Amino acid sequence: MPFVIYATPNFTENAVRIIAILAGMADVQLGLITEEPLHLLDERIRSMLCIHRKVNNPLDSNELARAAAEMQREMGMPVHRLMGAVEIMQVPLALAREALGIEGMGYEVALNFRDKARMKALFREAGIPCARYAAVEDKASAYRFVATCGFPVVAKPPAGMGSLSTYRIDTPEMLAWVLEQLPPSKDHAVLLEEFITGTEHSFDTFSLGGRAVFSSVSHYFPNPIAVMEEPWIQWQVVVPREVDTPAYDDIREVGQRALAVLGMETGLSHLEWFRRPDGSIAVSEVAARPPGAQITTLISRASDFEALEAWARMVIFGAFVVPERKYAVGAAYLRGMGTGLVRAVHGLEQVEQQWGHLITDVKIPVVGSPAGSNYEGEGFIIIRHSDTDLVKTALQAIVSTVRVELQ
Repeated sequence: MPFVIYATPNFTENAVRIIAILAGMADVQLGLITEEPLHLLDERIRSMLCIHRKVNNPLDSNELARAAAEMQREMGMPVHRLMGAVEIMQVPLALAREALGIEGMGYEVALNFRDKARMKALFREAGIPCARYAAVEDKASAYRFVATCGFPVVAKPPAGMGSLSTYRIDTPEMLAWVLEQLPPSKDHAVLLEEFITGTEHSFDTFSLGGRAVFSSVSHYFPNPIAVMEEPWIQWQVVVPREVDTPAYDDIREVGQRALAVLGMETGLSHLEWFRRPDGSIAVSEVAARPPGAQITTLISRASDFEALEAWARMVIFGAFVVPERKYAVGAAYLRGMGTGLVRAVHGLEQVEQQWGHLITDVKIPVVGSPAGSNYEGEGFIIIRHSDTDLVKTALQAIVSTVRVELQ
């Protein structure tokens, strides 16, 4: 029975979900590396662990390697896999694997995914369509790029995640302000990109031995950066049932080429892309980890399987059973306007009456909890049906009906 170590800084909702899935696999012995103390984890899950180590800094590859080596000695067996789903841990995990000779993604490949400027350079060399970009190390370089590219542009750290610390820049004044918030330097370059007009999507792929064995497409309504700019918008994500149609042939071809260029062998990846008004596509960026924002849940519900367990089994055992795609699925993210604490949630009864038969998962914002800091807001409602258009209609009705009141 293989000895597998999962590493995570803390016990977030998503981390606990993955730990529970791994711990519940009868054919796996699970060890856990965390920054938080083990007593914060649910007792039922703790009882299923074989071993645990607490580290001071989970982003330090040397600490990870030392902890894994100690666990290996105590268990009396080699570590079969060292896994993690947190994006900022992918490079440290890769270095720890290499230090201990553990099979899995290595440092150079992990860096291809993590360093977005390096990623864009690889895409440009391979002819992968993506936005024009520049990794600027000083303010003068930033102004030169904008002079060439023109406004608007997008600024982000090269190792950013999602739309966090991402800014749309429309004016010289806004550029000056952003460069104060993200001061560029040789050690901390800022990635500037052409702002792409179009619809935004994800392409999520299970890869086994360098071959895409299953993929899913998500549609974002509206684009996440627009949601971050407008606090009144409640975001929606739709996974259509009709993913295997010619309408997505272009992103399947480009997405799989992008993964090959970056060096993906076995794992679950999250690729974000745009479709421009003229129909052409452009890859934004790719992460070598399961998607967040409940997208793994959407993928699971669309095909009646547990996507995270399938990812874990694929990484651990090198096997994947392709599921049947049965439904369209969508998520409406419940978000209050502004800051403060959740005071009340209105409209839930009406949604339950009209759409309750389609709801598969729900997280109601908790009264008294702080407002969320990103486009996911304070809760969500997930629905599914075989008709993609009906799912879209229901999501729009939900975000038009539910109102999260903050104080």
